Order: sequence, then C-alpha cells, then structure tokens
Amino acid sequence: MPTYEYQCEACGHRFEAFQSITAEPLSTCPNCGGKVHRLIGAGAGFIFKGSGFYATDYRSEGYKKAEKADKDTSSGISGKKEKKEKKPKSKPQ
Repeated sequence: MPTYEYQCEACGHRFEAFQSITAEPLSTCPNCGGKVHRLIGAGAGFIFKGSGFYATDYRSEGYKKAEKADKDTSSGISGKKEKKEKKPKSKPQ
C-alpha cells in the first residue's frame, strides 16, 4: 500500500497517509478540519537489502578465475613468458 502526502488548504499542515490504491482520497485536515488536497509525490525508491542483486554476486569461483585470466591475456599481462615464434628455415633452391 502506498503512502500519500496531503496538504491542508486552510492551515497549510502537511501530512502523510498510508492508504490502499483503491481508497478514496482524504478530504479533511486532522489538525483543523479544513479541506485538504493530495500532493503529487516522487514515489518511493526501491530498497534492496542483502546480497544477490548484481549478476556478479552469483558467479562461481571458476568463472571469476577464467574471467580474470581472460582480462589479463587481453590486456597483455600474462603469468607466463611468451615464447618467440620460430620461423622455419627456408631451403636453398
């Protein structure tokens, strides 16, 4: 159920009401009994608690190691020394 924000036209009192979406909007101020109107709010943002909300949270250790090795190879960093290619000797004709 959403929280709606209201403001009294008579006294300017602002308050929030926790109501069902299908409920009728409030019409009287709890302070002075004057007429209120519902304000347009920004809404509530999502609040994620705990882990598991990123794709990387579910990756296995093997996947992480392979990804790191792939990154190292593509950036030119390698744990092994690169061997020079041997060119085949050309035969004299």
